[in-house]
Amino acid sequence: MPTDKNIELIISGSHAASPPKAAKRILDVAYDLFYRRGIRAIGVDEIVKRAGVTKPSLYRSFPSKDELAASYLKQYDREYWERFDEAVAAHPGDPRAQLKAFLTRIGKRTQTPDYRGCGMTNAAVEYPEHSHPARVVSEANKQELRHRLRAMAAAMGAQDPDTLGDGLLLLIEGAYISGQLFGLGGPAASVARNADLLIEASLKK
Repeated sequence: MPTDKNIELIISGSHAASPPKAAKRILDVAYDLFYRRGIRAIGVDEIVKRAGVTKPSLYRSFPSKDELAASYLKQYDREYWERFDEAVAAHPGDPRAQLKAFLTRIGKRTQTPDYRGCGMTNAAVEYPEHSHPARVVSEANKQELRHRLRAMAAAMGAQDPDTLGDGLLLLIEGAYISGQLFGLGGPAASVARNADLLIEASLKK
């Protein structure tokens, strides 16, 4: 027969295990809804209903909807850099091939029916306030992307690495938006090819 102390541990253990599971369900549902329909368009009531939890459960894990939005974007950020790093790892020592692999993947993604652009870009449009938790995560992602692209441009031997890096960033952001506008067969499908042309024109002769 369990002692009072063991019973207390069992009870506290069950309560400790529950919130993370609820938090994951909430975040998974929010991730899907926020990406497909936008953060501002989704209310807490719909999230808890779809996640099968209560509002108190949501607010125990996420103090506010703003913090939930930031958590969604942090997960999006982790997945984004995982894909970027996969492209880099596939072509060691060859930044041009690394970038081509990453952009080819973006181009293919823009041609899928459920494509809704870049979650980071969308969030920045929804939240113009620079201090908003979602905007903070979004801006950090874009600043890191800019830094990496400039570094890759320098490694390629570009005449003006910063200008090439920024040009590549503009191409990528254009692909995110045009992918939503044109869909299948749109210009976003050729983002890797256009980037390669820009790189070729920018290399030192």
